[in-house]
Amino acid sequence: MKQFNAAHLEIKRRFSESFETHPYECGWADEAIFYILVLGIEGKEAQLRARVQISLDGVHWTDEGTKFEPIGQPGLYFVKVSHFGNYLRLATEIEGGEFDMQVQIACKG
Repeated sequence: MKQFNAAHLEIKRRFSESFETHPYECGWADEAIFYILVLGIEGKEAQLRARVQISLDGVHWTDEGTKFEPIGQPGLYFVKVSHFGNYLRLATEIEGGEFDMQVQIACKG
């Protein structure tokens, strides 16, 4: 039987600057899906960019290569990831506004 776990990395927070999510230890999983739920946006030119990062130890990070398309509207967005090490997180860049959002990861192994 496969294992499944979902975790909230950021819950209903307002972001106006670039940030990294809390890291999630998921070396047991075969695949993961990152979800970004944008609840509201302030700023006409507001844009969020997010990319997946991996880490062996949860301290040193590198880009994995998977990226979200630029986000400028409320809604639910996701990317799928496989072939990663022990830890995952999202690194983001925010320009031109503020985002009310939450970030979740779902892992299956």
